[in-house]
Amino acid sequence: IKYNSIKMIQSFGHRGAKGYVSENTLASFQKALDVNVFGIELDVHVCATGELMVFHDFTLDRMTNGSGEIHNFSLAELKKLKVDDVFEISTLEEVLNLIDKKCQVNIELKGHDTAKPAVQIIEKYIQEYNWKMEDFIVSSFQRDELYKVSQLNAEIPLAVLTQASVEQAMEWATEFSAKYIHPHFSLLTEDNCKLATEKGFKINTWTVNDVTDMVRLKEYKINGIISDFPDRI
Repeated sequence: IKYNSIKMIQSFGHRGAKGYVSENTLASFQKALDVNVFGIELDVHVCATGELMVFHDFTLDRMTNGSGEIHNFSLAELKKLKVDDVFEISTLEEVLNLIDKKCQVNIELKGHDTAKPAVQIIEKYIQEYNWKMEDFIVSSFQRDELYKVSQLNAEIPLAVLTQASVEQAMEWATEFSAKYIHPHFSLLTEDNCKLATEKGFKINTWTVNDVTDMVRLKEYKINGIISDFPDRI
C-alpha cells in the first residue's frame, strides 16, 4: 500500500502494468508486483474449451498474430498465438498462481458467460490455496454478469464499472449489494465521491495515467486508482 502526503490511496495496475509491458500478460503482472501495487486489474473471456482467458478484447486481432473472436478458439489454439510477437495468452489460473496472494486481484468480467467460471475459480483458490474473499474483486459493465455472481456467491466482493454515470453505478451497486463502484475518473467530483462514500461504497477509479489528475483525485474521498503506470500513484 502506497502512502502519500494527502492520504493513503491504493494503487492498481491496469491489465498489469500496461504502460510498460504488453497488457494482461504474466510479464505485465510481474512488473506490477515489482512496483508494489496494492492490486492488479485484468479482463476475462471464456474460450471454446471453457477456460477463462486473461485478455481484454473480444477479438484477437489487435494484440496477437491471430484473428477472430476469442471465444471461438480452444485453449490449445490460443496457446499457440503470440501477444505482441512475444508473450502467451494466459489463463486466469496461471495469473493467480503468479500473484499467489501478493496483491488484490480485480477480475473484470469482459466476455459473456464469465460469471460462473470466475466464481468457481475464486471458490477453488479460497478452499485449496488459502486465498481470502477480500483478495478478490469481481467487476463488470455487464449487469447480467454481476447479477449472476451475486446469486452464485453473495460473499464475493463486487464492483460496478461505469463510464456513464456514478449515480447509475450506485443504483446497480445497491441492487447487487456491491461493495465498490469503479467509475471512469472523468465522472468524479468531490460531491459524488462524498455521496458514494456516505452510502458505504468504496471507489476505485480508472484509468488514470497523468500525475496531475492523480494529485487532484487523491483529494476526493476515493480508495484506489487504476493506472497503466501504477508506480506513478
